[in-house]
Amino acid sequence: QVQLVESGGGLVQAGGSLRLSCAASGTIVNVMGWYRQAPGKQRELVATITTRNTTNYADSLKGRFTISRDNARNTVYLQMNSLKPEDTAVYYCQVQNWRGINYWGKGTQVTVSS
Repeated sequence: QVQLVESGGGLVQAGGSLRLSCAASGTIVNVMGWYRQAPGKQRELVATITTRNTTNYADSLKGRFTISRDNARNTVYLQMNSLKPEDTAVYYCQVQNWRGINYWGKGTQVTVSS
């Protein structure tokens, strides 16, 4: 059974930082990533990272957000700096295994106050 355990969300003031973590188990992980969904909006890409640490970011988030992973722990991280109120959303971890099957975490709330 595949499990994704997310942690690190919370409430932070604008300009602050948060670090999200997502630990995967039950599958052999290939690509790992983060997506987010703000109220009334569609889910959107934040960043992805491959096993070789090739990264892909949403253009609007480059320079403020950094994705990384620990392959030994099957864990992906998202360091978020200089947070803005518009970053408020539920952040979802996604992993893709070597068969191309995607799995989603339950999401963690990030709220940035102005």
